[in-house]
Amino acid sequence: MADEPARSSEHQPDQHQPDQRQPDERYPEHWEADVVLRDGGAAHLRPIIPDDAEELVAFYSRVSEQSKYYRFFAPYPTLSNRDVKRFTEVDYRSRVAFVVTIGASILAVGRYDAVAPGEAEVAFLVEDDQQGRGLAQLLLEHLAQAGREMGIHRFVADVLPENVRMIQVFRDQGYQVERSVEDGVMRLVFPIDPTETAIGVMQSREHRAEAASIERFFNARSVAVVGASRRQDTIGQGMIRNLVLGDFAGAVYAVNPQAEAVSGLPAYKTVQDIPGDVDLAVIAVPAESVPEVVLDCAAKGVHGLIVISSGFAEIGDEGRRRQRRLVGLARSYGLRLVGPNCLGVINTSSQVRLNASLSPLIPPRGRVGFFCQSGALGLAILENVDRRGLGLSTFVSAGNRADVSGNDLLQYWEEDDATEVVLLYLESIGNPRKFSRIARRVGRKKPVVAVKSGRSTQGVPVGHAVRKTTAPQSAVDAMFHQAGVIQVDTLDEMFDVAQLLAHQPLPRGPRVAVVGNSDALALLVADAATASGLKVADPVALGANASADDFEKALDAAIDNPDVDAIVAVFIPPVNTTGEDVANVLAAVGEQSDKPIVSTFLGSEGVPELLRVPDVEGAAGRGSVPSYSAPESAVRALARVVSYAQWAGSEQGDIAHFDDIDRDAASSLVRTALARTPDGGWLTDADVHELLRLYGIDLWDWEPVPSLDAAIAAGEQLGWNVVLKATADTVRARPDLTHVWRNISDADDMTEAWAAMTDYIGPPERAMFVVQKMAPPGVPISIRTVEDPLFGPLLSFALSGAASDLLEDRAYRIPPVTDVDVAAMIRELKSAPLLFGYRGGPRADLDAVEDLLQRVAALKDDLPEVSELNLEPVLAGHDGYRVLKARARVAQPIDNRRDWYVRRLSSPVGLGDTMADA
Repeated sequence: MADEPARSSEHQPDQHQPDQRQPDERYPEHWEADVVLRDGGAAHLRPIIPDDAEELVAFYSRVSEQSKYYRFFAPYPTLSNRDVKRFTEVDYRSRVAFVVTIGASILAVGRYDAVAPGEAEVAFLVEDDQQGRGLAQLLLEHLAQAGREMGIHRFVADVLPENVRMIQVFRDQGYQVERSVEDGVMRLVFPIDPTETAIGVMQSREHRAEAASIERFFNARSVAVVGASRRQDTIGQGMIRNLVLGDFAGAVYAVNPQAEAVSGLPAYKTVQDIPGDVDLAVIAVPAESVPEVVLDCAAKGVHGLIVISSGFAEIGDEGRRRQRRLVGLARSYGLRLVGPNCLGVINTSSQVRLNASLSPLIPPRGRVGFFCQSGALGLAILENVDRRGLGLSTFVSAGNRADVSGNDLLQYWEEDDATEVVLLYLESIGNPRKFSRIARRVGRKKPVVAVKSGRSTQGVPVGHAVRKTTAPQSAVDAMFHQAGVIQVDTLDEMFDVAQLLAHQPLPRGPRVAVVGNSDALALLVADAATASGLKVADPVALGANASADDFEKALDAAIDNPDVDAIVAVFIPPVNTTGEDVANVLAAVGEQSDKPIVSTFLGSEGVPELLRVPDVEGAAGRGSVPSYSAPESAVRALARVVSYAQWAGSEQGDIAHFDDIDRDAASSLVRTALARTPDGGWLTDADVHELLRLYGIDLWDWEPVPSLDAAIAAGEQLGWNVVLKATADTVRARPDLTHVWRNISDADDMTEAWAAMTDYIGPPERAMFVVQKMAPPGVPISIRTVEDPLFGPLLSFALSGAASDLLEDRAYRIPPVTDVDVAAMIRELKSAPLLFGYRGGPRADLDAVEDLLQRVAALKDDLPEVSELNLEPVLAGHDGYRVLKARARVAQPIDNRRDWYVRRLSSPVGLGDTMADA
């Protein structure tokens, strides 16, 4: 099979949308996916249907004889009617086939056919001029996921030994492949369970493909502005002007069917009329005309679209429907899209100088990449950046972020040498799980700073279609913390942190020296630093008349001091002086120091000219000293960076792999339960016991007792030394009601306990009494997991009791979690000292508690059907833990977890569906 990457001229779109086929009722719609190919282009992957017969024949006619030979091991020039029927009519269970399409054209076909219980034979065919774009790898991922759903555990593939590239596809997938050769045919056999290696391979490919798709925007060599106008007050005219006046290094084309020329440029009636190649199209036409322009761009072979036009999801239901059609159309023809209703894209590189935005201002060249969503806010951001002298490498305002999202930009910036700091202004997060995974990886290389608007209200802007989360704000904050993201509250604070990260080295620790000529300001710095968790040495008070030499000596001493990790320099000039000499000292010392220096120089904000160390392009370079208008701002920024440096320098930890877990049996259990109650419901006590046992968690038995006689019988059955416990939530949440009577050793004790508890709690049906063996002493803890509509799996930990709930003293993480994650969860609680023997109390076996947390996280990660699982109370004693009560609920899984083991872009279809990833 040849492997030459190319784009076929055969795949040009007709001037209409792709066929809207009507598959049969067995058709697994959830297997459909928009995907990004290796070169950054988009395509659509879906199960095959009988209506594909005609296009399948056309596809096969474009495949070379060699590729056909590799597929069928013999000359096979055409497909018979019987072949076509067999290939297109499948049962979506034992026989499954996928096609990858652009427009209505099929680019590749992959299929599996079950040959034995749990085993299927897999095969692919990719059009020759589409090979090298990663189509076979994508098909294998999605076939494997479909197979797992259908009970397939192993694939086999027969390949001719000379078909080296196809053999490499299987080898590179991350599976353990066994090979054998018989009669000149190589047989490959491999399990398709989603191993850590296979998932890592998938995520690596996802990263490269999505980064390549964004690279097409930033490094465009030619831009067409559709809707360019001769009127000075129009968006199209502004786009042309900004591109030309920004010294764009490529070609700019104006498209306007009503004009001969725009701003001195010849105007073309359509994009297809442009004589040269067009990499990027900026669309500024009325919303109802945008689909026609998309088809025009697709026919020209445009790589990316920036839709400035408004009139989409931000205007209501009709706009949302229009936006979904737009994204579906663009992706179906292999195009990625920024917007709609966006400000645009900027690349400040001297080799590109792309200002495909509504902003007439190009920020100075810098080392910061910036992503935001609001167009109006984007203008204010660019002005703020320019005023501070911060400098950007690239900038994207995604508007309604219907396609390209913050996750895509993170994928690009991770490997972009020009970007050292990432800034995100997030008005909504569509896929927090994917964001957390990518940000955690990026954060190990370069800091990510984020502002999340709507933190208190959990609101999202009009036009952003995201699922509503049921999680508290502390869960959102924990997600950022888990990913190592520096979360700030305001844009000003974001820039405060960014100018420190962009110009100064990371601190090695929290120890701060204060050097200044104002005792009052030095005291403010010390107070603010202490309140922020920094450790402050005695301030170096130089006096109001300190000279530049005095500052230099004090700064050098602080830098040389091994007990100092960062320096705050405070300078208020004496009367009738400019402070230029001191500025020169600060700039010189900052350029050479390996410890970060921040200043409150003349109360200025940003990076003043006097404190800049210019880089090769004349912008503020590494070693420039950032200044803050107030000491508290400087210290707050420094504290954020110290926290990030500690996270970046710490061990990530490992995800535990338990040999005693039986995932298949657990999955079968919950699916059986769902079959009994398709709408979801609580598992029986017996099922909860079995589910936890399959994950190595021992749940203590209990006996519900509706009457005193039943309680006495239960005590005798358990051998006495039992407790009588009220389990109703309304009782357990009342600190004034004792809900447990301990040390019951015989029928008389039980009679006394029953009388007392029913007296102050109420009748048994209200209390929901149970009898259970007496457990050794320990600290009661609570472990909960839920399937959140937005976050997916969510794990939480707290000490059991009303106080923890009322004070929101609960730690959160998104599975999968590492041993470092669960250790941090325990220790970040305000009530954590109770687990460490507070005031002589019992010290909990934290190793055992951490093991339990990891097992519960693994259960929730593996079983999206478990919509809720509560382990409470769990007694954490000195010799382990005892799970005294648990309950679990099952429900049909939420579909935002479909991208776990396969690459897919979020679907633009459905009123409740996420429109982008972050």
